[in-house]
Amino acid sequence: MSAAGLLAPAPAPAGAPPAPEYYPEEDEELESAEDDERSCRGRESDEDTEDASETDLAKHDEEDYVEMKEQSYLQMVHDHHLDSVTLFTLWNPKGMYQDKLASLKRQLQQLQEGTLQEYQKRMKKLDQQYKERIRNAELFLQLETEQVERNYIKEKKAAVKEFEDKKVELKENLIAELEEKKKMIENEKLTMELTGDSMEVKPIMTRKLRRRPNDPVPIPDKRRKPAPAQLNYLLTDEQIMEDLRTLNKLKSPKRPASPSSPEHLPATPAESPAQRFEARIEDGKLYYDKRWYHKSQAIYLESKDNQKLSCVISSVGANEIWVRKTSDSTKMRIYLGQLQRGLFVIRRRECEQHLQIDPLESPRASES
Repeated sequence: MSAAGLLAPAPAPAGAPPAPEYYPEEDEELESAEDDERSCRGRESDEDTEDASETDLAKHDEEDYVEMKEQSYLQMVHDHHLDSVTLFTLWNPKGMYQDKLASLKRQLQQLQEGTLQEYQKRMKKLDQQYKERIRNAELFLQLETEQVERNYIKEKKAAVKEFEDKKVELKENLIAELEEKKKMIENEKLTMELTGDSMEVKPIMTRKLRRRPNDPVPIPDKRRKPAPAQLNYLLTDEQIMEDLRTLNKLKSPKRPASPSSPEHLPATPAESPAQRFEARIEDGKLYYDKRWYHKSQAIYLESKDNQKLSCVISSVGANEIWVRKTSDSTKMRIYLGQLQRGLFVIRRRECEQHLQIDPLESPRASES
């Protein structure tokens, strides 16, 4: 087989795959083949120079060169197992670059069409990563949702429990407050029953002065006298008498008159339980017996049973005041009605020792 036959490109069959890609190893093989060729040419030039005069040997040398070149390519084919296309590429370098360019164009076309094998591999890898991230995100979302639901249920139970506790506490406080008000109303009612107005009407003591000789004769008062108050009794006579006897037993004895009082005092109407005092509340202050009392003021509280307590005004409400005893710090509520009816009497503590009351000015002079 001649070298021309070996180096001739074999015709590519129809539907054959594209020419394989070339790598740097093939370039190194090509360079080694060219070096062998140059060495052979060097030897050939030396021989031609030495035997230039011998024309007979020239033809023989050409045959030797062709034979040596054929042996060199045969040895290369045997060592590297090269096919005819590769041998043709080594023999024609310009065709090698054209084949590479054509291969790159084919790869670009396949990339645009989406049929390139490397592109499909990378797309498959990206798709797997995408699916993995989607799965992780769904798992994280599910975990967070379960955590939020657990927190919601926990907080809802805590809120319901707190609501129930507050409701029970409010109910207990209201019941206790109502019970306290009920007890105070009952005590006030009992106090009013025990120290209420007496059924006896005391006559008014008047003093008659001597008429002077030149004074005119007094004209009798023709004004209509007020009609006596009518009482509608809802009890029987026996029950009324029994209540009166009970009140008379509980009634405290009258205090004796002071010996220092003058003998010829003008007759004044006797103090009765029905006597009323002026008491009202304005702007958080108590106006009682022509005096103003405010919060945190020290006072003396006197009751009908002659009990005198040292107190401090704790607060002033709309219709009542709260006083705190200085002895045991207990609080006591006093209504305006009790002050107006005289069930309790308030006096200033700091002014009591220096206060001198004229017995002619007030019907309560005997009590002072």
